[in-house]
Amino acid sequence: MAVDDKHISYRIYLVAVFIFLMAIAIVVKLTNIQWVEGDYYRKLAKQRTVRNFVIPANKGNIYSADGSLLATSVPNYEIRFDAKTPKTETFEKYVKALSDSLVTVLGKSGSYFEKELRKARTNKNRYYLVARNLSYTEYVKIKGFPLFNLGAFKGGIIIEQETVRKHPIGKIAERTIGYDRIDPATGIEVGKGIEWAFKSYLNGKDGKILKQKIAKGQWKPIRDVNEVDPQDGFDVISTIDVFIQDIAHHALLKQLETYEADHGCVVVMETETGHVKAISNLGRGEDGSYYETTNYAIAESHEPGSTFKLVDLMAILEDKVADTSTVYDTHGGEIRYYGRAVRDSHRGGYGKISLARGFEVSSNTVMVQAVYDNYKNNPSKFVDHIKNFGLHKTLGLHFKGEGRAIIPHPGDKNWSGVSLPWMAFGYSVSVTPMQTLTFYNSVANNGVMVKPQFVSEIKEWNKTIKKFDVEVINPKVCSEETVKKLKAVMLNVVKRGTGAKLYSKDFSMAGKTGTVQVNYGKAGKEGMYYASSFVGYFPADHPKYSCIVVVHKPNTAKNNYYGADVAGPVFKRIAQKIFTDAPSTNKIKKLDSRIPKQDNSYNEYYAKAEKKVKQIPDLKGMPGMDAIALLENLGLKVKVNGVGKVKKQSLQAGQNISKNETIVLELS
Repeated sequence: MAVDDKHISYRIYLVAVFIFLMAIAIVVKLTNIQWVEGDYYRKLAKQRTVRNFVIPANKGNIYSADGSLLATSVPNYEIRFDAKTPKTETFEKYVKALSDSLVTVLGKSGSYFEKELRKARTNKNRYYLVARNLSYTEYVKIKGFPLFNLGAFKGGIIIEQETVRKHPIGKIAERTIGYDRIDPATGIEVGKGIEWAFKSYLNGKDGKILKQKIAKGQWKPIRDVNEVDPQDGFDVISTIDVFIQDIAHHALLKQLETYEADHGCVVVMETETGHVKAISNLGRGEDGSYYETTNYAIAESHEPGSTFKLVDLMAILEDKVADTSTVYDTHGGEIRYYGRAVRDSHRGGYGKISLARGFEVSSNTVMVQAVYDNYKNNPSKFVDHIKNFGLHKTLGLHFKGEGRAIIPHPGDKNWSGVSLPWMAFGYSVSVTPMQTLTFYNSVANNGVMVKPQFVSEIKEWNKTIKKFDVEVINPKVCSEETVKKLKAVMLNVVKRGTGAKLYSKDFSMAGKTGTVQVNYGKAGKEGMYYASSFVGYFPADHPKYSCIVVVHKPNTAKNNYYGADVAGPVFKRIAQKIFTDAPSTNKIKKLDSRIPKQDNSYNEYYAKAEKKVKQIPDLKGMPGMDAIALLENLGLKVKVNGVGKVKKQSLQAGQNISKNETIVLELS
């Protein structure tokens, strides 16, 4: 018995020792948790129960120059259904009514929705899609339908909201307005146009609010104030004019469809400021429709063809190596350099004609001779002119993806004997349509080259945050004498040259046609094709707008691909519509000048009105409106028959006035 008691005592001691050691371990662990690892566990607990939530900033709007909304942020709603949440009796009570209600917004039949909702419940679908891309009005309406109006925990409605960017004017100028978003595939920020270039102003700064986790996975704000208040983005005021944009877009679209062209672009720019009032870039899709695809006007650098001949003429006139009256022989429409032919589009040539006339009819033989004969011994001098005109570098626009110019220079590996003559008629060089337009605009602007602008200012409500002033690239590309001569020959291009079909006595235009073989000598799908262009300005005498139109790959089966026939009509349509449809902005002169007859009439009325009259005045001969005002001020009620001046009055002059008495006036 004693032995058994002894064994029991040993066991009790062992248990006590074990409990003691456990107690020590617990104390050590608690001490470690409290003092050694305390900060870590407190931080972990806080992360799981307290979290900072982002408060998205409202993105700024983009407006046109005339105040129209080009881009804005609107809430977009998606509604889903947790089919497992509602109780069976609740679901059965409301499912029919909910299905019938959804018909009013989503259009499909009630039986379809009832079938789908029941199927979702059978499958225990906790995330069934009811509708997406809903407006706020549609969301509120659906939220109030039977079953859904019971909320998330009884009715099973799940609401997801996101902010999307909308373009109220549709697809017009979509590439220029652009976008700024995160690529879901890569997580990298991507964007184009104004949205991307001015994102630092538009996006604003997100705020933060601290929330604590409560029952059922919900989060509740800890404080009444935000940790960081969101700062809304600023508004961007673009230079685009919706009226001109609409004209340019549809004029280009019509011509692309007529000639079944591959793509094209048009830009309209304000001469003095460089403000781009319209820009359209349309490419043909597989279905034959045209869409805003690549920003061709800015990104596509290609051989310009005959529109480059203005560079020739400006350089020649500035160096005074020839004049507009200098005569050249077109040699039957063909001349050769190093075994390669330069031909005029007009078979047989033009005989002997002046340099000015050669420009007007776009004679390749004349312009090439003028350049080659005067610069063959020093081609660098001609190339330096091109660089001085700024055509060798990008314009430095806010947009990314601006096309780069290619201007060969003596000493380059690709320079050869034919480089200089080929440059003279717009081959072997490459520029973007926007660069070409900027150069032509400098002539319209009397030699001042200004940078194209797409945004005029940044605003916060009515407060201007930043204003973009006119930026001069080159204050004087050439002399005033040269500008006058260039303007004269470009006017004659339309009057009697290659653009004669565009001439109208009702409004004046000046410019240059261009037709070029793109990818010359290449074959296959990306082989040679024609690009037609027209660039110039209007009105010719006092230029307000410059414009360029480029149409790529018109269908040659139409038997026409020349600039005057394909691109020219777009230019004319734009100029014509702006001239005839734009509201008049003429100021009324001498608005504040005094007219004696009006002054006398007013003084006569005022003198009578000021008198404390107790008797009916003699109103004969007084204008009806003045008589009514006078009598009503005297407390009388007035009835009028006819229009004009007072001929008769029912209450005779000199009669005492009784308030609220009625007097009848007959007017002549």
